[in-house]
Amino acid sequence: MKKEKIYRVFSHLPELTTERLTLRKMLVADTSDMYEYASRQDVTKFLTWQPHPDRDYTREYLQYLGGRYSAGMFYDWAVVYEPDCKMIGTCGFTSFNCSSDSAEVGYVLNPEYWGRGIAVEALGRILTFGFEDLGLHRIEARFIDGNDRSRRVMEKAGMTFEGVLREGMLVKGNYVNVGICSVLESEWKEKHAKRNKK
Repeated sequence: MKKEKIYRVFSHLPELTTERLTLRKMLVADTSDMYEYASRQDVTKFLTWQPHPDRDYTREYLQYLGGRYSAGMFYDWAVVYEPDCKMIGTCGFTSFNCSSDSAEVGYVLNPEYWGRGIAVEALGRILTFGFEDLGLHRIEARFIDGNDRSRRVMEKAGMTFEGVLREGMLVKGNYVNVGICSVLESEWKEKHAKRNKK
């Protein structure tokens, strides 16, 4: 996979849909919805970033992302829960390794919507896009040790737990163990072939 393809695709971020969700570009109009969850300690406990201190911070962050989208250098979608017409989180790619045709994905969701299978639904759509539209060979996701909820999302979306990088990341001043799950294109195709036969 070539870097030029990444820039071309993500400089015009495609809108994706599922049964309940629309995945689209994040907008400044999402400030209140994003701040609602991004300001919470329980959301950022297992993430690399600190809670947003105020709405102005969230608004400025979303304004900054507008330029990153235009340059094709940001790969994350807003997750909009259509029954409520509300932006409830994000899901997308955090990085690409073009020489290996691989990528890493990540997601975050408003706790008010936990336990409904929404993260699995959003992640599944991103995995499909990665394999079918981007031609990736491998997609992986990482979680800080102890975040069992996130690991379950990965596994329900079809990823396989590979192991733990001991103190593999420095997060908020502490070295933390990092778990890795992944799925290969061949596994994804086999899973969907079986589903289509039912």
